[in-house]
Amino acid sequence: MPPRPEQARPRPPRIPATAAWGVGLAVATALISGLAIYLNAFAVRQVPDAAVYTTLKNGVAALVLIALATGGARLDRRPLRPRQWGGLLVLGVIGGGIPFLLFFNGLAQASAPSAAFIHKTLFVWVALLAVPFLGERLGRAQVAALALLLAGQAIVLPPAGLRWGSGETLMAAATLLWALEVIVAKRLLASVPSGIAAAARMGFGLVFLAGYLAATGRLGALVEVSAAGWAWSVVTGLILTGYVATWYAALQRAPASVVASVLVVGAVVTAALQAAGSGTAPQPAVVGGYVLIAGAAAMVGWLALRRRAARAAATA
Repeated sequence: MPPRPEQARPRPPRIPATAAWGVGLAVATALISGLAIYLNAFAVRQVPDAAVYTTLKNGVAALVLIALATGGARLDRRPLRPRQWGGLLVLGVIGGGIPFLLFFNGLAQASAPSAAFIHKTLFVWVALLAVPFLGERLGRAQVAALALLLAGQAIVLPPAGLRWGSGETLMAAATLLWALEVIVAKRLLASVPSGIAAAARMGFGLVFLAGYLAATGRLGALVEVSAAGWAWSVVTGLILTGYVATWYAALQRAPASVVASVLVVGAVVTAALQAAGSGTAPQPAVVGGYVLIAGAAAMVGWLALRRRAARAAATA
């Protein structure tokens, strides 16, 4: 009896490469981000050294993303060109390495309100960079929506008494590097699968973070972390895995300015979790700011989808 031919393994369905799915993935990223920020507030208490905690958490995400990228049944096996490898290395340095160190060191020196406000302006810098470097167009309606988004941030995190010192400078530098990462990632994702880009971002970033710990004599602190610290690092690392995976998948499908704007909704998720955990509702003005943020982000996404639909209808 002749041997039965080997049957091809069924391939899981691909996520459609449409702007609508990109916006949806950005919403998922925002939800994950809101949960991550809430849980990180508890996790950092178990690992007091921010650099050690960041390395552990990012290490978990890097290992999972690399495993998914190298073991996927439907992975595009075409070899990457040297220029693509160079782009992936840049993502690791300016996305998964340097800004994390700048962010946490700056956070230790800056006042909490000013630090939070500076970081939440990421969408502004992405929008400004996306116009000249990605050729994205910002119509009047989208500019108005971005202004409303910034106004909502100012209501929720008023920069009153903002003092500019070394901590604020480090925070601003980290935010600008993450904005540059978005631009580099958007261009690179035109030819590199998002799963590979996400794995490279966290993998190369982990090498940088581990090198930093070794250079500062703190690499041995990794083995001194308590069991609770390891548990929290694993949990937040897995959440970070979902964040980076959906973030890059969204960038591959939707405009960078839109994805970065929708991500701000994560602040609303964090606030809701904090209110539920403490049993204390925010002040009415702050609630209004969160409503403004959600509405403005929805407006940005809707305008982008409407523009894509109009363009498709014109070329049909």
